[in-house]
Amino acid sequence: MTSPLTPSAPQERWTPRLWGTLLVLCTAMFLDALDVSMVGVALPSIGTELDLSTSSLQWIVSGYILGYGGLLLLGGRAADLLGRRRVFLVALGVFAVASVFGGLVDSGPLLIASRFIKGLSAAFTAPAGLSIITTTFAEGPVRNRALSIYTTCAATGFSMGLVLSGLLTEASWRYTMLLPAPIALLALLAGIRLIPRSERQKAGGGYDVPGAVTGTLSMLLLVFTVVQAPEAGWASARTLLSFLAVAALLVLFVRIELRSPSPLVRLGVLRSGSQVRAQLGAMAFFGSYVGFQFLVTQYMQSLLGWSALQTALAFLPAGALVALSATGIGSVIDRFGTPRLIVLGFASMVLGYALFLRADLDPQYAAVILPSMLLIGAACALVFPSLNIQATNGVADHEQGMVSGLLNTSIQVGGALFLAIVTAVVTAGGRQQDTPQQVLDSFRPGLVVVTLVAAAGLLLTLPGLRTRRPAHSVVVARSAPETAADPAKTAAEPVAARD
Repeated sequence: MTSPLTPSAPQERWTPRLWGTLLVLCTAMFLDALDVSMVGVALPSIGTELDLSTSSLQWIVSGYILGYGGLLLLGGRAADLLGRRRVFLVALGVFAVASVFGGLVDSGPLLIASRFIKGLSAAFTAPAGLSIITTTFAEGPVRNRALSIYTTCAATGFSMGLVLSGLLTEASWRYTMLLPAPIALLALLAGIRLIPRSERQKAGGGYDVPGAVTGTLSMLLLVFTVVQAPEAGWASARTLLSFLAVAALLVLFVRIELRSPSPLVRLGVLRSGSQVRAQLGAMAFFGSYVGFQFLVTQYMQSLLGWSALQTALAFLPAGALVALSATGIGSVIDRFGTPRLIVLGFASMVLGYALFLRADLDPQYAAVILPSMLLIGAACALVFPSLNIQATNGVADHEQGMVSGLLNTSIQVGGALFLAIVTAVVTAGGRQQDTPQQVLDSFRPGLVVVTLVAAAGLLLTLPGLRTRRPAHSVVVARSAPETAADPAKTAAEPVAARD
């Protein structure tokens, strides 16, 4: 039995409905990335109009991260248990409503609340969308092609968000909040018609309510603590006690999951070396890039005096390179495998970050900025699709939402954690910033941290090169109900395919 949208063999052409389904899922991923990048450039205008302090402005960004990173585990499992289509469409509708609300509010707390709700909705659309792809498209070349297109939309959305925010903020910051609403609404209407219905997985052991509560609380508290640590102080009593509470909640969560007949996260999935490398690689990849983007934006606007639009255009080559690779990266992954491309991508990323260490007050665009952006763009094109494919390959259909939630949690926690570390390093080294050169000197330790994080990602993923690639075979995507109904079939999958 195959999914109603799945080609019977990889050689067949995709139907218009199959392309339409992928387009809807890509649109949701595009909007997530677009929303993150657009708000950053609009923050100064928001602060001026709503009379918000710097710490309050931080929560317009952090509120989104808190909702997104804190609820991803719950969102991934909800997609498996409640139905991927249902969860995806409801969350996309909430995202559209929250976008309208955020563009119309006239107070800081309400705007932050709208950002939290948008992050919460993204925590459900991201794992649900990814698991719809992995259960609709056959593992192998078909899925690799679909995932390469899907993940490319994130980088494209992030790049376009930077450019669009520079243009829209000139008129009003409210347009940056309102723009995603009509796009999300159109995607919702198309999704109702195109996305195939999926049966809910039967939770034979009941729903893991204690696991959901402790898992969600631990992720929320972890993201909150990391976001607040630079302001409160990493060694402050509040921060240390918060981290201690996170550790206690995580220990409790693990104990609950080990004993639960229907766990929120089946911890056995982490016995796979390739799965662990994908999760840790995702943390290092996104964490290093978010830190780099934050520092470079400050460098270009504060020190070089570039406008928001000029800064966005400086990042554009990286996003353009990713977008141009969308249709071809899948075949490259088929040929060389994910471990090689992940290692090559991390090496390119380390080189790009290291090259940017040469930046000074005289902007050397052709010699420093452009080569760095191209190297980082090449890294994103290679690493991001490969990590998604490596994390979801060999995983049973009824656990795709769970693994997708884990991967997205790793991405968001990595981004929040390493951005906070980079911010703390820059703040600690920049207490006396009397001249532009001193400001630039305070940025360099942060760039070193970014480079070291990427280098750590490279070292963590190197062992994957020693794993022998299994003989490639074509697998036609099964529907979720069939896979879930036949656990013996999942258990009989070769171990090599999972690792």
